Amino acid sequence: MSQPVYLVANGDLRLSANRKCWPAQHRTEQAVIQAIESLGGRVIRGHEYDEEKQHGFIDSQKRGMEVFRSIPREAPLVVVEAVWQYSHHLLHGLYTHRGPILTVANWSGEWPGLVGMLNLNGSLTKAGVRYETLWSADVTDEFFLGNLRRWLSGEPVKQDLSHVRPLGACKVPDAAAQAGAAVARQLREEKAIMGIFDEGCMGMYNAIIPDELRHPTGVFKERLSQSGLYAAMREVSDAEAAAVRAWLDAKGMTFRTGPNPETDLTGAQILEQCKMYVASLRIADEFGCATIGIQYQQGLKDLCPASDLVEGLLNNSDRPPVKDASGTRTLFDGEPLPHFNEVDECAGLDGLLTYRLWRKLGYDPENTLHDVRYGEEYGGQFVWVFEISGAAPPNHFIGGYAGTVSERQPPMYFRLGGGSVKGVSKPGEIVWSRVFVDNGMLCADLGRATVVELPKEETERRWSITTPQWPIMHAVTQGVSRDQMMARHKANHIQVVYAPDAAAADFALAAKAAAFRELGLDVSICGASASM
Repeated sequence: MSQPVYLVANGDLRLSANRKCWPAQHRTEQAVIQAIESLGGRVIRGHEYDEEKQHGFIDSQKRGMEVFRSIPREAPLVVVEAVWQYSHHLLHGLYTHRGPILTVANWSGEWPGLVGMLNLNGSLTKAGVRYETLWSADVTDEFFLGNLRRWLSGEPVKQDLSHVRPLGACKVPDAAAQAGAAVARQLREEKAIMGIFDEGCMGMYNAIIPDELRHPTGVFKERLSQSGLYAAMREVSDAEAAAVRAWLDAKGMTFRTGPNPETDLTGAQILEQCKMYVASLRIADEFGCATIGIQYQQGLKDLCPASDLVEGLLNNSDRPPVKDASGTRTLFDGEPLPHFNEVDECAGLDGLLTYRLWRKLGYDPENTLHDVRYGEEYGGQFVWVFEISGAAPPNHFIGGYAGTVSERQPPMYFRLGGGSVKGVSKPGEIVWSRVFVDNGMLCADLGRATVVELPKEETERRWSITTPQWPIMHAVTQGVSRDQMMARHKANHIQVVYAPDAAAADFALAAKAAAFRELGLDVSICGASASM
């Protein structure tokens, strides 16, 4: 390649995160630059290190537009990610870039670089922007270098997508097809409301479903405001909040508190989270929402503690009871109110359908999204670290509430604190899925996985190299390797739900695929499935 390669690094909007994560990003960039130069390429960094801010990230959409004005549109472009990034900071430049684009992430759990790259990939897929993608622990392995050589030569990167089968090529058992289609038809005909507390969290363009694609499924959006949620929290009494905390204490949930609100989880933060829990249920009831998503990160993060305690509790059937404002009616009594973290509407549609289908099948309906955070070999198999940034339903954890811990969210992301809903996911059989937008169509990938229990010391090690305050799931995907998952997955998030056993999970996978098909989605099965 005779042209120089331009390199850009997209980052967070939060200065504290960008500063803390910069050393890891710098190391990764240097390794990628060295690899390109070893293959005869020349690299020009598209923007400078900022001495005042003490990092070299693109840290806003405004800054991104400034940067792309100076990058030749025909130039080969590499986006290197070792951290979480806000895709909209540079999506505008990638929309109109005419040269080849390569997204690269380090294979590390230290900061969510893999998560950030997958979000950017999903956003580019939705936008119809052509790109190639690579990942590596040290950018010296042959998979990385061989594909980098191909990309520098103007050839496509070689990825293995042999694990992906269109649903039309699979045999869906009649009973599963009937069960799934019935739930989907009911949703489409009776319709449902998805409550969105401010959309577009952290630049997740891929997490917004255009209305014209979502409406045919029967799900319509209620655009709510986080300021309304904050106002409703102020109407919740201290006694109501204390009752929620007391219920959780009685269930055996552990809150790891301390005296310093800047670094510790405090009792006051917990009570404010309990007020948000009550307020969110009342607003959902008022507007008739069947599912809700709270953005939290922008705006609300400057007003009150994190929303994670709320999110984990809402997704659990067994949770603190809440009355309406008049005190006459228990809201969503004995049922989850499916919540989708970070207002990921793709996860919201998936979570609502899953909840209703699992109820019809007689299975526990608790489901949640996780980040595809990291993974390593253990005991002869590749074990993923699925780790959402704050909360999963306690029913997913070993020990239930007794195995659930709430710890203060990291200060660099969460200035006002607030507790997570943390635990180790119980061993068992799950169905995983992802709804995404590709080529102007609503699509869904589904597969099977087994959650395994690792020794305590291995779990603690994995927590220590990722984010120890967050819930963790040790998952082995069936028939999908690490590299196949990374090559295909069009999102930072993955939806998971348990089934009673392997046969039930296979049946439920088929039923869920049929339900998505009935709603008009383009469905693919990824990896092994005994029922199809």
